[in-house]
Amino acid sequence: MEALQVFRLAGRYGAAVHLHLRGGMSSLIEAIGDAAISGTPLHVAHINSTGGRLVTFYLQAIEEARSHGLDVTTEAYPYTAGASRIESALYNGWESWSDDRFATMQWAATGERLTRESFKKYRALGGAVISHSNTEEAVALAINHPLTMIVSDGGRNDQDLPTHPRAAGTYARVLGRYVRDSHGLDLSAAIAKMTLMPARRLEARVPEMKDRGRIRVGAYADLTIFDPLTVLDRATYENAAVPSQGVRHVVVNGTPVVRDGQVIEGVAPGRPVRAPRSSP
Repeated sequence: MEALQVFRLAGRYGAAVHLHLRGGMSSLIEAIGDAAISGTPLHVAHINSTGGRLVTFYLQAIEEARSHGLDVTTEAYPYTAGASRIESALYNGWESWSDDRFATMQWAATGERLTRESFKKYRALGGAVISHSNTEEAVALAINHPLTMIVSDGGRNDQDLPTHPRAAGTYARVLGRYVRDSHGLDLSAAIAKMTLMPARRLEARVPEMKDRGRIRVGAYADLTIFDPLTVLDRATYENAAVPSQGVRHVVVNGTPVVRDGQVIEGVAPGRPVRAPRSSP
């Protein structure tokens, strides 16, 4: 009931609901039902991690909802591990886990795999933990599916360093591994997933997005120039801050921030992109 009220409120303001599912197919069905009842667009976050090894069924449900006229979209990041705060409710009940499960967890700050004892220690401290729980096959299904956008879901710690390689490597990883190496995507489709599709998801509520995610006269100059033959991620779970290779130049709002593969210090042309204030 509370989620449905959120959908109704968002709908009154012409906004979509961007939802991180709690897990399980029933949560997706519930969200689609809330979208249908309220008439509010729905965006499902990280279908690769939410769907896991059953991602095919999650994507099928979204496809079928769209075939019935519902505005439902989703996205994915190209890694088999997710990340969260170790002290979060996501890991409540850890005391009853088998010993094997702790070995799938990795402390982001050091890269060490956890044990029952180290998990308990770090949970008391708090911080980012990486969870290795998915398969390459499931992630590839999500990334290559025509409905999914590409996102990084990247975060940083208190020292302003990435806690997961997706923050530094997502887009180069897709271009290098999924486009060039495995041929799961063609280049134009991959670029659209990273640029045009996200802009279109937002532009109904955020008019400025109509001038982003595409290259044309009058649009904002947000540009990345890369070498499709060499672009590749280099960030790892042990060293998440390593920059990708093959990215020659990056321009944000018309100002270069990377030139000849080197970050330009002292420039910060990025700014918030906001929806206008409106009344219900």
